[in-house]
Amino acid sequence: MQEARAVLRRILALLGVGLAAIVIAGYFALRTPPPPHSSAYLNGTVLTMNAAGTVAQALYVEGDRIVAVGTKAEIEKHMVAETEVHDLHGGSVLPGFIDAHGHFPGTSLELFAVPLHSAPVGDIQSIPPALARLKQKAAETDAGEWVIALGWDDTLVDEKRNLTRDDLDKVSTDHPVLVLHVSGHMGMVNSRGLSVIGIDANTPDPVGGVIQRDKSGRANGVLEERARMAAFDLAFDLGLEEFLAMLDHGGKQYAAVGVTTAQSGLSVETTVRAMSVASWLGLLPIRLMVWPDEKMGLEMARGERSRDTWHRSELDIGAIKLIADGSIQGFTGYLSEPYHTPHNGDPNYRGYPTIPRKRLIELVTELHGAGFQIAIHGNGDASIDDILDAFAAAQKASPRDDTRHIIVHAQMTRADQLRRMKRLGVTPSFFVAHTYYWGDRHRDIFMGPERAARMSPAASAKKLGVPFTIHLDAPVVPMDPLFLVWTAVTRTSTSGKVIGEAERISIMDAFRAITIDAAWQIHQEKNRGSLEVGKYADLVVLNRDPRGSPKALRKLKVERTVVGGLTVFQR
Repeated sequence: MQEARAVLRRILALLGVGLAAIVIAGYFALRTPPPPHSSAYLNGTVLTMNAAGTVAQALYVEGDRIVAVGTKAEIEKHMVAETEVHDLHGGSVLPGFIDAHGHFPGTSLELFAVPLHSAPVGDIQSIPPALARLKQKAAETDAGEWVIALGWDDTLVDEKRNLTRDDLDKVSTDHPVLVLHVSGHMGMVNSRGLSVIGIDANTPDPVGGVIQRDKSGRANGVLEERARMAAFDLAFDLGLEEFLAMLDHGGKQYAAVGVTTAQSGLSVETTVRAMSVASWLGLLPIRLMVWPDEKMGLEMARGERSRDTWHRSELDIGAIKLIADGSIQGFTGYLSEPYHTPHNGDPNYRGYPTIPRKRLIELVTELHGAGFQIAIHGNGDASIDDILDAFAAAQKASPRDDTRHIIVHAQMTRADQLRRMKRLGVTPSFFVAHTYYWGDRHRDIFMGPERAARMSPAASAKKLGVPFTIHLDAPVVPMDPLFLVWTAVTRTSTSGKVIGEAERISIMDAFRAITIDAAWQIHQEKNRGSLEVGKYADLVVLNRDPRGSPKALRKLKVERTVVGGLTVFQR
């Protein structure tokens, strides 16, 4: 099968997606084996995640669906000679993990880009080794082609600053160079890169973005928010074969950590088309939830295209994704009160919206009125105010039940905003792993101790009865759902300090947030998210029962991942 997929990628590159799909669809239908007729999972613990929190002993699958959940004796009554038996050896079965928000297959950018992450993800401690790594990549790259790097964090390097055009000009003047900030909300480019995208001293800041400048007014190479988009569009204009390689690599990565439904949380038409065809041809081992961008969303809302063009059982077109502000650690998140440490010496600086409030209300009202679910990125509490105002205005103009509109990240949500979410039927998805990766710096640099303790307020949401999920925003941080659960339960930072003890949640609540609650949030709870008869046989097998101490969570391992009855990963 691996050889056949390599052949397919070559055919797709030569013939184009549409023609190649027609030519080889029959071929793959013949080559792909059907799932086992039936399989049984015995001698362990089955955590169903159903409404009652039922814990069973065994599970039975026929084809791609769950047929029975119960005691070992009950399941054995279903078994036939051909049943494939999986002995759990005291381990546990849970519903497959659902990526509540991420950017699949963004983790696969590591195939083409230079890693510049600092600890705990990487080893970059200062600017010189970063430039040396970029120079090596430039030497291996054809002149004129982009050199791309990922993961730069100015708060973790000795110099405590971003890379400028002058730094990156030392890498190359023949190649445009783009370095992504770890948040994804800023890009740093060299002089060649600025020239390619048409930015000079006279270029005005775009609405919702900033071109940083030096004292003389010259663009210094650091591009915030919407100012970065032209560089991103050109640098990531990958060929079809490269994108298919990313899908293959990403699918394997996600399957290995128990993810059975991944999310592409901000997708343009070309990537949606490619992912849809790849899914249809069986090239992805997991399911996909795709959130179209603003342009696609408006086209669908206005009847200019149909979401049914791409939809199939392995790929769902979900909420329309908008971005209302930026990143706290990039100082572009939009706050109601100034940052703890003045940004660029300005004690009143609060960040800014990437979509002006009036325009945000217009967009949300139109999309909501057309019947779409909407997911809006909002980190700062001022941005969350704007988002909630937009949802309220849209609901007033076109009342709807059960919208499940989502605030993505919802990082600095206040208590009054949680109460308003409940009234409006809005659901947050918390990037709770911030407490580990950036918790110390939120406390000391960005937010101060009081606000940092309230970030990603999952326990407060639980207490109020506001449904929520948790996510990793991969590739911002690595895709590792079991580690995500640990961060939500312990809220421990890289230094070992607890960031907001009062916002810790229980182990089972954390697992619900990446299974049944994540399915509910995207209107998929009827077919996945819990181990119940009739639902997809999307499962993850762990080496032990996770319901122990928080410390024991770090010892959990994914032994097997199953999608639609088929094993897609086995340790």
